[in-house]
Amino acid sequence: MSPLPRRTHAAEYLDEPGHDPRELEASLGHVAAVNRWLGGTRAVLRHVLPLLSPDRTTHIVDVGTGAADIPRAIVHAARRRGLAVRIVAADLHPQILDIARRKTAAYPEITVERADALALPHPDGAFDVALLTLTLHHFEGADQEKALRELARVSQCAVVVNELLRSRANYFGARLLAATVWRRNRLTRHDGPLSVLRAFTAPELLELARAAGLHDARVYRHFFQRLVLVGR
Repeated sequence: MSPLPRRTHAAEYLDEPGHDPRELEASLGHVAAVNRWLGGTRAVLRHVLPLLSPDRTTHIVDVGTGAADIPRAIVHAARRRGLAVRIVAADLHPQILDIARRKTAAYPEITVERADALALPHPDGAFDVALLTLTLHHFEGADQEKALRELARVSQCAVVVNELLRSRANYFGARLLAATVWRRNRLTRHDGPLSVLRAFTAPELLELARAAGLHDARVYRHFFQRLVLVGR
């Protein structure tokens, strides 16, 4: 069966300015719940935790952090293991940054900052690991490669990209959630299914990684309909 054609030049509501604050926070909560319950968080931890140093603080940047649910999950896992981490949770949307700051107020390991994925305000090799979760599909054309190049530029050890698999099963699952769990939230109801249509297949993600110059790039498939790209 041929893959779903990728939807291009279709903007997600979440990227727009001036949201109702409660609607926006609820939508970000939906994203965090999908990460938690449908394998996204678990997939990231599987690849990031082995990269944490037992001897020193590991420095991580999470670009397009949303409500910073992934950084918080990494901190919890690191604390349980007695490992030290410092995470910069970066996003470009001012309202999302406000939410992320509130969500991370009890996490001294996390600093929230405004940053553009296409021009990160950090020197080369500033971090050990650079993360991008459910964000690459928001970009079009050459900007996808540019975002990966920026992640590679600021990381010394690895780039980890967590994305949706563009598949019929994933799309119909998102449509079902849009008609049930997400039906009262305009943002998630629209963006959830569209995110799948704008996402990637494993070969597409690997081709992007190679075009961006990532070394030893591999794409792993995880439950549920998740792809994780790791480049070194």
